[in-house]
Amino acid sequence: QVQLVESGGGLVQAGGSLRLSCAASGRTFNISPMGWFRQAPGKEREFVAAISWGSSRTSYADSLKGRFTISRDNAKKLVLLQMNSLKPEDTAIYYCGATSRYYSYTSTPIELSNYDYWGQGTQVTVSS
Repeated sequence: QVQLVESGGGLVQAGGSLRLSCAASGRTFNISPMGWFRQAPGKEREFVAAISWGSSRTSYADSLKGRFTISRDNAKKLVLLQMNSLKPEDTAIYYCGATSRYYSYTSTPIELSNYDYWGQGTQVTVSS
């Protein structure tokens, strides 16, 4: 079992930055790829970024490359999402996810169905 708690969301003006944190508990965190997804009102949850459990590989949604950076600290059981140059269309609830399945240390799953555990989410609102 993995428990996840997101934080760091808030209201920011377009062009600003936020850093989201996901605090994890559970023995399997260190061998689980981690992902960030987001869900805007009236839309499905979509992939944002993922990081392998070995931290050597990352994946991003094409539209977010260059603005968002995912990282993790296995010792502290934290996953971070640095978001720069925010746009109003980035407004959403952001969720971090973990998986119970085995993946190689370089895998970065990008599908919603790859993840079994979710936090409660943190709201990000970007004003124009």
